[in-house]
Amino acid sequence: MGIENMAPIVVIGSGLAGITVVRELRKLDAETPVVMLSADDGAFYSKPNLSNAFAAGKSAPQLVASPRETLAAQLKCDIHAHTIVQRIDTARCVVETSSSQQPYSQLVLAVGAQPIRLPIEGSAAEQILSINNLADYARFRAALEGGKGSVRRVTLLGAGLIGCEFANDLRAAGYEVDVFDLATQPLGHLLPPQAAAYFRQRLEASGVRFNLGTSVVRVDRAENGLTLLDRDGGTWVTDMVLSAVGLRPETALASAAGLEVNRGIMVDRQLRASEPNIFAVGDCAEVDGLNLPYVMPIMQQARALAKTLSGTPTDVVYPAMPVSVKTPACPTVVCPPPMGVDGCWSESETADGVRAIFEDAQGELRGFALTGSAISEKSALATRLPAMF
Repeated sequence: MGIENMAPIVVIGSGLAGITVVRELRKLDAETPVVMLSADDGAFYSKPNLSNAFAAGKSAPQLVASPRETLAAQLKCDIHAHTIVQRIDTARCVVETSSSQQPYSQLVLAVGAQPIRLPIEGSAAEQILSINNLADYARFRAALEGGKGSVRRVTLLGAGLIGCEFANDLRAAGYEVDVFDLATQPLGHLLPPQAAAYFRQRLEASGVRFNLGTSVVRVDRAENGLTLLDRDGGTWVTDMVLSAVGLRPETALASAAGLEVNRGIMVDRQLRASEPNIFAVGDCAEVDGLNLPYVMPIMQQARALAKTLSGTPTDVVYPAMPVSVKTPACPTVVCPPPMGVDGCWSESETADGVRAIFEDAQGELRGFALTGSAISEKSALATRLPAMF
């Protein structure tokens, strides 16, 4: 059978993961047909940029790096926009949408993750925004700008990485910003105590207000904006509520197709799911037990998967992968220790920051966290870390 008569490789999802897989594949194979099914308009933009675009004055169209037609030509790929996949028929190797049945030779699930929704009550609970794609960002920006100055106070739910990035960005744009989180420190899953305290101090110096150890349980409409009720009975007034409490890998489609799922779609180190010729990549993938929703793991996965799709089965390799937190008020780089590693943190102040290193029971470096001027050590420390696998 000639290439022109083969069922194509089908990629579900047109985010960074899906597009990077096809980019890497085209370096190895320029001819195998590829079809991408996109739930949105199929344009390429960098999702990580959504959390620091507002202060820079970037509109949603300005964040688009490649429109769908340009991207399709670059990738030699058919991109079907606004296409919702309803079912994967693994027996027939067919993806079913509302308007078509698309056969596949190999199927890549790059369906990402969905925002976690908190069980918040109140007459304005449905007005709580979250930002997970370009359309969400466009609605968020329109809400901020559409009230002719009526929106000046923004409340963030979540003091994790994305919540802190949005808080820094909105404060830099001149908005009053309050952040709520049940944790007792910002970046609670990433920073040890001294580094977290320094990070909080620097963001508070920029004007961000942290309300930690509590959560918002109710949001109601009021004449002067929105009223919030926290779990301790405290009341607050704001103009907008933005939820950034985290993402949950999108597994519904895979689960309905009979694939094994846990936190994410379970795949081995070649990104293979539990059904033949199906792979998962990016935020939706749980690779050998690890779900890492960051850019560097996605790039490593995409390079390995492209080789596998082109006929050379290849395990993904995870080197040390530091994460840069986009908070100019306090430059921060983290490389958390692997889960389950026994060890302890050692923290020390620098001229303008905190240096924290995590050593295992044998005294080997297994992770680090750097804030302020200490981020200059990022490369030197990263080279000392062993690969994750």
